[in-house]
Amino acid sequence: MDFVDKIIHGDCEDVLKNWPDNSIDLIFTSPPYADQRKKTYGGIRPDEYVDWFLPKAEQFLRVLKPTGTFVLNVKERVVNGERHTYVIDLILKMREQGWLWTEEFMWHKKNSYPGKWPNRFRDSWERLLQFNKRKKFNMYQEEVMVPVGDWAKTRLNNLSETDKSRDESKVDSGFGKNVSNWVGRDKVYPTNVIHMATECANRNHSAAFPESLPEWFIRLFTQPNDIILDPFVGSGTTAVAAKQLGRNYVGIDIDESYYEIAQQRVLQIQPRLLDEPATYKVETKNETAILG
Repeated sequence: MDFVDKIIHGDCEDVLKNWPDNSIDLIFTSPPYADQRKKTYGGIRPDEYVDWFLPKAEQFLRVLKPTGTFVLNVKERVVNGERHTYVIDLILKMREQGWLWTEEFMWHKKNSYPGKWPNRFRDSWERLLQFNKRKKFNMYQEEVMVPVGDWAKTRLNNLSETDKSRDESKVDSGFGKNVSNWVGRDKVYPTNVIHMATECANRNHSAAFPESLPEWFIRLFTQPNDIILDPFVGSGTTAVAAKQLGRNYVGIDIDESYYEIAQQRVLQIQPRLLDEPATYKVETKNETAILG
């Protein structure tokens, strides 16, 4: 495929029309948020956001493999004192388009700066919406496991009879746990809340996310040599993470200055050894980990 391992200058909607069906393993992206970044992307009004995004999502749906995943990093903005509904509206319209809204992750920004508003607090988290084409898709959960935590040193040494079987929730929620499943294990599955700091380095981009964020999802949903697409690649962070992990990358951006920055960044990256430990650190609460 002649589009692989490239940064492409152009509108992703137009560029993708020439790509083959079912050719991408993971789409990970953060598009311009409604009416923001006006100096770089022109800005899209909140009331027009869904209509602007849907034709692009149609191309994403076509080029994504049936076993692939689309992760969309997006956050509602405040309009006239309340949260706008364009993200919720977009989810509903994408479901009509044929997408399955499989999961929603929350990125907790650990280093969010303080602020003051008359009717709300500062945003310290963002959505990462997971979409798929079908219920069965590629997912490699062992690649993002986290340390079991100090709770295991005492908790697993004193198991009750209840701990040795599935203990159903006392409120008839249908949830339960078998604590003995974690005896002898040093790692557990994480939750869908990802605790990571925001990007601190100057990437000459108005909203760069940390490399550890796409890296986490690339590990979770792909294997080496799979193809990762970021249709709003910005300063190239997703492409950099993909190349470091031995995946193929494709980045698209309509802004020429970002296209040039991304192109230069990926040229400077060397793939890491595939067995090299992950560079990110995802924190988890001990009481959550036991339910993994």
